[in-house]
Order: sequence, then C-alpha cells, then structure tokens
Amino acid sequence: MNSSSFSAYTCSADDLKHYQEHGYVVLRTVFSSTLAQDIKSDIDHIMSVIGLGHTKLRQTQQYLKGSTLDAYINSQLLKSIASQLMGGEATMYLPFSAVKSGGGGGKFHFHQDNQYTTFEGPGINIWAPFVTTSEKNGALQVVPGSHKMGDLQAVNAGEGDHHLTLDFEPEDFQVLDMEPGDVVAFDRLTVHGSGPNDTNDNRVAYAVQFHRNDVIAEVNGQRVKLLDHPRWTDIHGVTQIQADEVSGRDGH
Repeated sequence: MNSSSFSAYTCSADDLKHYQEHGYVVLRTVFSSTLAQDIKSDIDHIMSVIGLGHTKLRQTQQYLKGSTLDAYINSQLLKSIASQLMGGEATMYLPFSAVKSGGGGGKFHFHQDNQYTTFEGPGINIWAPFVTTSEKNGALQVVPGSHKMGDLQAVNAGEGDHHLTLDFEPEDFQVLDMEPGDVVAFDRLTVHGSGPNDTNDNRVAYAVQFHRNDVIAEVNGQRVKLLDHPRWTDIHGVTQIQADEVSGRDGH
C-alpha cells in the first residue's frame, strides 16, 4: 500500500495550544476504521511470528515492507503532525509495537521517553490504538503538564528488565479513552504509562517517535545531530518477520 493513503493532517490552533500547555493532544479519527483494521491485522501477524506471551508490553521494530502498517509509519500523516507540534521539520526516530496481552497483561510504569536517550530539543511520540481503549484494558495514561518539569529522576522499574520508571508515583494522571483511527501525540518529556489489561483481548497499539531535525542527542557517550547520525538505521521495514529478534531499543 502507498503511504498516500494516510494524507497530511492540519492541526488546529486549539490542537497546538493544548499540546503546548499540556504536553499531549488527542486527535480524533485521523484515518479510517478500515485502514485501522488493516493495520491491526498487520500487527497481529507480527505478534503471531515473534510470540506475544503474557506481557505488559510486547514491543518490536519489525514491520513488513509494503504493508498497511508500513504505509502508516512512513506517512505524511504522522510526519505532518510531528512537524507542526514540534515547530519544525521532523524525522522518524523509532517505530515500535505496543501490545498488552489479554488476561492480565500488567501495568507499564510511568516514565519519560527522554529517560532512555536524552534529546537536546524536541521529540514526540505518536501513539495509536487499534482496539477501543479504556481503563479496563490498559489505556495510555498521561500526566498533563509534566513536560514542563524537565528531565525527571529515573530508576529501574525492578521487574527484571531494562525498563525505567520515576522515583515517585504520579497521582494526577489522565486515562485516554480512544478508538481505532485516533492518535495521541505527546512530548518526549511527558510522563506516561498504562494500567493492566483486565480483559480477555489484547490491547493492540503502535507508537512512532520523531525528533525535530535540529535535535542533538547523547548516543554512546557522544553528542550527535540525529539527522546526520541516526541512532537506528534498520527501522524501514523488512521482507520477513524474524522470530528470534532481540528486543530492547531505547527502552522499547
């Protein structure tokens, strides 16, 4: 499928204001339910190959070239949203699945994306559900205005993996009820997480991170311009999904 199926989006003045003030904005029905179902099928196929298991979040950067998911990830839709909200041209940094298993897939701790790789300048995460999300199945949770607090102290989440969390538990957070076709865009400094999935069905979602083209990042102890020195170079699709992938990039 051609990425033109996901055309450029124009954010309203209210969208821009909400993002600047609260560090996130939910954009409703930016693509059709038919395209959303096709993307869900692509993600379900990936999970069937790599194995979902019982997990708070199954993440992989793999996606098939030529798929609807490929068209979505590399679309003008996402790039236009990222560029407008960050106030300058954007480049994809990292795409990944965000699937929480049914039957008790656990809580994903509150964190900031910038706790993994530090950006000097704007970064954004555009997160989309491909099932209806609510508190019952582990909807995304955000702490409004937390992007204004800067980089917060991070500690290991203590669950035997590489994931980080804050050294305190936020109490004032917003649970984002969303539908397939919606997206939420949030600042790299916005505190976010998700609750457990207490339904029998998988909570299927996908995230695509971008950086503004002038961003400097600290990579392996060196400050580099990401536009000239991308941290991840194998994020542009594969011809076959590999079951033995080693996960864990930038906290994802």
